[in-house]
Amino acid sequence: MIPRPETELIVEEGISLLSGVANPSVCEVGTGSGCIIVSLLHGMPDAIGIGLEKSPDALAITLENAVSNGVVERLELRESDVFGALKQGESFDLIVSNPPYVPLEDVSSLQPEVRDFEPQMALTDGGDGLGIVEQIVNEAPAFLKAGGHLLLEIGFSQSPAVLRMFDPGIWSKSGAFADLQGIPRMIRASLSAS
Repeated sequence: MIPRPETELIVEEGISLLSGVANPSVCEVGTGSGCIIVSLLHGMPDAIGIGLEKSPDALAITLENAVSNGVVERLELRESDVFGALKQGESFDLIVSNPPYVPLEDVSSLQPEVRDFEPQMALTDGGDGLGIVEQIVNEAPAFLKAGGHLLLEIGFSQSPAVLRMFDPGIWSKSGAFADLQGIPRMIRASLSAS
């Protein structure tokens, strides 16, 4: 579970979005090794976070990383399928996710260092790669504060389909942002403030 350069962009954008927020709260869906949530908390010393992950083995790695980076006291980890372990009324300034977005038919063509070493459930939803992305987009508003933000890493050709998932009556703005190669790989959306 080694972070890709595209994932670093999510961390940078998350810190930028919350730069003016006092005591920000962050939730990561599918925390994996914890590279995103741990980096966010490390970069924002007044932030607190919850990491959601359905693999107990991955949660153990996240815990190790949180300890070694000095953020464990500000991070709560929960075994969870998407938002399942959140309680009604919990809300965050930022929800982030690098979900399994690779279409199943494309897994065999991934770079060997990804295909052969990453857990398959971290790569694909077993279908077109958009199932969990759509679930996050649809369920995130219930757990975001008014004006809160959602950041998603997506596949290189998925931005048009993902942007269509955002209801303009719920989200005040959404957009795709390019990675270091100029490919739209990150979606940023803000919940309407009202």
